[in-house]
Amino acid sequence: MRERRLTIPVKFVFSLGDQTVNLVLNAMTLLYFRYLTDEIHFSGLLAGLVPWIGRIVDAFTDPAMGRISDRTRWRWGRRRPYLLMGCVPFGVSFALLWVDVPFASDLSRFAYYAAVYLIMSVAMSVCSVPYLALIPEMSRDYDERTSLNTWRAALAITGVFGAVGMSLLALRLGDDVRAWNLAAGIVAVWLILPWFAVHAVTWERPVDHSAPAMRLAEGLRVLWRHDTYRILSATFITGRIAIDVVSTMLIYYVSWVLGRRGDFEYVMIVFVGVVLVAMPFWLRLSRRLDKRSVFIAGVLWWAVAQAVIGFGGPEWPRWVVFAVAAFAGVGYAVADFMPWAMLPDVIDEDEVRTGERREGLYTGMFTFLRKIGGATAVLVIGGVLDLSGYDGSLEAQPGEALLAIRVLVALVPVALLLLSAWLARRYPLSREAHRALLAQLEARPAAR
Repeated sequence: MRERRLTIPVKFVFSLGDQTVNLVLNAMTLLYFRYLTDEIHFSGLLAGLVPWIGRIVDAFTDPAMGRISDRTRWRWGRRRPYLLMGCVPFGVSFALLWVDVPFASDLSRFAYYAAVYLIMSVAMSVCSVPYLALIPEMSRDYDERTSLNTWRAALAITGVFGAVGMSLLALRLGDDVRAWNLAAGIVAVWLILPWFAVHAVTWERPVDHSAPAMRLAEGLRVLWRHDTYRILSATFITGRIAIDVVSTMLIYYVSWVLGRRGDFEYVMIVFVGVVLVAMPFWLRLSRRLDKRSVFIAGVLWWAVAQAVIGFGGPEWPRWVVFAVAAFAGVGYAVADFMPWAMLPDVIDEDEVRTGERREGLYTGMFTFLRKIGGATAVLVIGGVLDLSGYDGSLEAQPGEALLAIRVLVALVPVALLLLSAWLARRYPLSREAHRALLAQLEARPAAR
């Protein structure tokens, strides 16, 4: 079958889907935990339980959603219809998360936020898992997949701008619960609209409707016996947890350790701006080296930056804060998108081994691991903050809380990033190895 061209407009519009998902993920990590502790006045543990329960339950729907899309045989496609089915519930439930419900007890309010979070997460899975499964279908080229994932990651990182913009809007509207609810309602409209355009520009490969497909349980067993996938999953989840820990703790670090709450949004703008500038550099480097080497270089770069952040304090000049944020952005750029560029190659290897295309199951399990790891990390962060004596209603935090924030924003991520780089050393799919896989796949129809 002749490959359709992935033009720049197609890559751009396609990437808007991940922009909406990452806007929400960044709002949840950068803003929502603090919203629950400082505006709703939940304890750190209770605030951490809201996303933990929602994501843990929802995480199990990701592999199932992936398998559902693998086995779907609609004439409209097996992936693309789900983009339209999930986008409206996705946006509406996001807006409802920022409502201050008039319930008397913390337990009742907690039940509301956890339930709505779960609904939003499931709706996001309905959109995002089939969406990500389209990537291996839209191109089989080693470098073209990296290019598409670079575009997707670049638009995804602009989701931080959306979260920052939501924060700035809420501050402008009064920085109270009503202001946050209004800002979230405006953002919710944007969460819905791009999916119609994504649906319009995407395509799927023809599927053999007569071919039997493995059931979910059997597919999971085959998946976990896939050595390359286990290596990539371990590499991905350790780096992803580092991202979630930093994202959650950065606003606390800027507010309490540096004492500059008003600089948080501007630090994020500098950080994201550098990430976007750095991505073309890493993309060009990936065309000369293999994906594994580029990933390790980026992760180690970012680890150095996080180590430096651990020494920050109120005495730091403002330009130093922005310079360190910029330095961190260079390494973060590759740590965020490269595992997703590696995953389609692993799926090709699986097809060589099993004779079946299972993009949905693989991407569903990837998002499952991401949600389980991130939700558990936020829950642990909430418990650590409680134990350290953190109280969002205080004018100043105790020394133990400041130390906990410093450790969580620096030492813990550095350890995770070093582990991720160490695990990535064993990833075997170089450019040459993938070329050999494609040759085997191309030879199969002739063999028949």
